[in-house]
Amino acid sequence: MRCRPIATARPPMPLLTGLVNRLVRLDQAELHAMAQALPPLRTAEELVDGMLLLSRRRLTGESRRRSLARHACAVESVRDPELREILVPRENAGREAVRLFLAAHGVADVENRTHTLLTCIDGLIFDRLVNGGEVPREALEGLVAAALRQPSFGPAAVGRR
Repeated sequence: MRCRPIATARPPMPLLTGLVNRLVRLDQAELHAMAQALPPLRTAEELVDGMLLLSRRRLTGESRRRSLARHACAVESVRDPELREILVPRENAGREAVRLFLAAHGVADVENRTHTLLTCIDGLIFDRLVNGGEVPREALEGLVAAALRQPSFGPAAVGRR
């Protein structure tokens, strides 16, 4: 018996591409509306409150269904570069609010810290989508605290020891 290699790319699937485009548009609109409704973030507690609101929203109702569909499409995007490109994190008012917050608190490498923080929060939301329950506030507080910390290792830290 001879095994066939797993295909790494598929021809474009217009229906799935349309679905992913719609999911991204709806997610972007939700993030924009949330960022517009919240005052500028000044404290770590305000950032955590915003992340908690986002996670609760993403775990309930229509937003929950969209989140599940988006994650399923993300898995499919491994074999479909067109889907992967659509699902690349987009600029939006929520991302900008986090970026501005981190910059205002003197965080080095704001772009990477913003990406890492939002990716970790998305992972926590995914975990709760799969396993049930809410994202614990303590977990969000830990992620925000880590994003605000200065590097404790690497070339910049070597001179401090």
